[in-house]
Amino acid sequence: MEAVVLDTNIVSYLMKGHTLAQEYRPELEGKTLAISFMTVGELFEGAFRRNWSAAKLDELKERLKSYVVVPYSPKLSETWGRIRAERRSQPIAVDDAWIAATAVAHACPLVTHNPRDFQGITDLKVITRQAT
Repeated sequence: MEAVVLDTNIVSYLMKGHTLAQEYRPELEGKTLAISFMTVGELFEGAFRRNWSAAKLDELKERLKSYVVVPYSPKLSETWGRIRAERRSQPIAVDDAWIAATAVAHACPLVTHNPRDFQGITDLKVITRQAT
């Protein structure tokens, strides 16, 4: 089964039932949905910043079980370093670089609604519904 890596915004849309989630469903159906360990961190950061209740945090933990979470690895770190160096003239945020590295290291397309964040990355295929 083909896998895709989801950017944090796509996971957020799906969790919230946002209208944009429907636009991306054709890109996700029948595929293994993977997320970077960084996306997990970003989701918890958002939850803590919004002072979520214990029940809502438990719900987030439960929903995260429906994704394959890609952990740190030496290969992933090497890819991250290459991406950050490659983008030195057009800096990329640390978290976005980890998400891109996850997709590149595992040769999976990245599904995002923020394609500009990921422009100019060698070997990265971006899937978006956002006008570029």
